[in-house]
Amino acid sequence: MDDVFRQDCPARVVLDHVTRRWGVLVLTALNASDLRFYELRDRIEGVSEKMLSQTLRTLVRDGLVLRTVEPTVPPSVTYGLTPLGRGVTASLSALTGWIRDHAAEIIAAQRTYDAASRPEAGGAARAGGAVS
Repeated sequence: MDDVFRQDCPARVVLDHVTRRWGVLVLTALNASDLRFYELRDRIEGVSEKMLSQTLRTLVRDGLVLRTVEPTVPPSVTYGLTPLGRGVTASLSALTGWIRDHAAEIIAAQRTYDAASRPEAGGAARAGGAVS
């Protein structure tokens, strides 16, 4: 059995594709319905067309996203989740929902950490050390 903690595990490549910022957002955006390229671009604020194209190409190659081309002029291309994509997106949706629900607490923890790490707060010795 492959172990994702091993460097040579093939699942690590897919894990990287799925958990990249744009991968997570593309997959969760497609969870509600199939979308055209421009609809995905508009839905995912901040993604460039180049990054969206690269991410979609990777996720299609991984078998998570289905690219459907309709023979119109110009061609109409729609992206949707495959059964594999639906499976992984269920977990991603739970993760992104948890992060959304706890974002304020996480930001507060970051501020507390940053304040304690300032030299004037007596945290200079801890700031460069390892987190345990």
